[in-house]
Amino acid sequence: MRIQNLINGHLVDPIAGQWLDVRAPANGQIYASLANSDKSDVVRAVSAAENAFPQWSNTTITERSAILMKIAEAIEEKQDTLATAESTDNGKPLTLAKKVDIPRAAENFRFFAHAITQFSSESHESIGLHTINYTLRQPIGVVGCISPWNLPLYLFTWKIAPALAAGNCVIAKPSEITPVTANILGELCLKAGLPKGVLNIINGRGDSAGQAIISHPKIKAISFTGGSKTGAQIATTAAPMFKKLSLELGGKNPNIIFADCDYSTMLKTTLRSSFSNQGQICLCGSRIFVERTIYDQFKKDFVKAVTSLKVGNPADSETDIGALVSLSHLNKVKSYIDTTPQEGGTILCGGDVLKIPHLESGYYISPCVIEVTSNTCRLNQEEIFGPVVTLMPFDTEAEALAMANDVPYGLSATVWTNDLKRSMRMSEKLESGIVWVNTWMQRDLRTPFGGVKDSGVGREGGTEALRFFTEAKNVCINYSE
Repeated sequence: MRIQNLINGHLVDPIAGQWLDVRAPANGQIYASLANSDKSDVVRAVSAAENAFPQWSNTTITERSAILMKIAEAIEEKQDTLATAESTDNGKPLTLAKKVDIPRAAENFRFFAHAITQFSSESHESIGLHTINYTLRQPIGVVGCISPWNLPLYLFTWKIAPALAAGNCVIAKPSEITPVTANILGELCLKAGLPKGVLNIINGRGDSAGQAIISHPKIKAISFTGGSKTGAQIATTAAPMFKKLSLELGGKNPNIIFADCDYSTMLKTTLRSSFSNQGQICLCGSRIFVERTIYDQFKKDFVKAVTSLKVGNPADSETDIGALVSLSHLNKVKSYIDTTPQEGGTILCGGDVLKIPHLESGYYISPCVIEVTSNTCRLNQEEIFGPVVTLMPFDTEAEALAMANDVPYGLSATVWTNDLKRSMRMSEKLESGIVWVNTWMQRDLRTPFGGVKDSGVGREGGTEALRFFTEAKNVCINYSE
C-alpha cells in the first residue's frame, strides 16, 4: 500500500520522491509506504487551498452543512473498513475502533454540520447615540490541523470538521505512525462533494512536513494535539508569526476515590479509565488516589480485575488490551516501569513485555499497577502514556486535592463521591480543564475541551472551535440624522 498526499483533489506522490515505512503494531511488520513530504509539498498544498478559499468561504451555510452531513454518512457507510484500518494502523482492539473511534469521527462531522447553522453573530444597539455595533465571524483563510496517533481518525475529524464548517481551507497532517484512515477520509470527502483544494492532506514527519505547515506564512492558524514538548516547539515558531494557536497537549490526570462512592461502578469505570486504548489517551486517569479506609480493599479488587484483562491480537473480539503503537513507544513505557525500584514504588501486577503467539514481533505490555509512596516521583509527575497507573492512599480531602494539583499538567480529573458538597468543592478547586464526577469520558460535544498549565492553550469543541476558526470583526454604524 502506498499512501500519497491529497492536494487539490488529487492523490500525488511527494515532490522529493521520499517515502517512509508504516508498521503494524500487532506484528511489527511493514505494511505500507507513506509519502515523506517536505516544504515543497506544503507550498503546493497552500497554493491549492488559497485558490479554493474564495469560493468555499462564500458557500452558503446550508451548502456547507449538507456536505459535512454527507461526509458523516460516508464515514458510517465505511465503518467496517475504517475500523479495520484503524486497528491495523494503531494496534487498538478492533472492537474499540468499531464502538468508539469511527462512530465518533462521523459524529464530529454531523455535530459541526448542525453547529454552523446555529453559530450566530452578535449585535449591540447604543441607545441614545444612534449607533449599532454588530460582529462578523469570518473564516480565517488557510489553517493547519495536526493530529496525533492515539485516536487517529477521531481527533483528525475533531479538528477538520469545525475548520471546514467555518469556511476555511485546510492543510492537515495526520501522524506519520497512523496515516491510513486520514487517507481514506480524504477520498470520502471528495466523493461527498467537498470542492478540490478545500481539504489537503500532507503526510510525513513532524520535523519536516509538520514544521513546514507551522512555519508557512500563509497558514494563519494552527490546531495541534500531541505532546507538551512538541506543543512548546510549535509555539516557539508560530507565536512570533502571530498565528492563532490551539494546543491540546499532555495530561497526568488524577482519579480521586472517596470511601462514600458507589464502589462497584467506580471499580468498573476505573478499570476502563486506566487502560482504555492501552492507556494511550490523554484523558486516562493515570494517578489513582484512594481514601485510606477503603485503600486495601480497592488495591486487592483492582489488581484482580487488571490481571483478568486479556492482552492479545487487536483483531480478536475477546481482546481487552491491544498493541502499543510503536516499538519506540513500547521502549519508553517500559523504561518508566523499570524505574519503579529507584522511585520507591512496588509493582503490584503487570509491566511485562509479552510475546503473543503468531505475533511475536508485536508491541505488547501487560497492564501495570504500581504502588508509590510519593506524589513527587517521576512515575507520578511525568506522562507515561501507556497501560501504567499508580496507586496512593490519602486521609483527607485537602491532602487529595493538594496531590492532584501538584503536577505540571491540568487536563482532566475524576472524582468519586456521593457527597454533593464535596463534589462541588473539589470541582471548583481542581486545576484542570475537565472534571468528571462519578463518571469518566462522558462527552457532550457542545462543551469546551482543553486543559490548563502544561496541558495546553485554548479550547476545542462546540462554539469554542468555531470561534477559534473564525476572526471577529466589529462593525459600527451611526444612523443619526
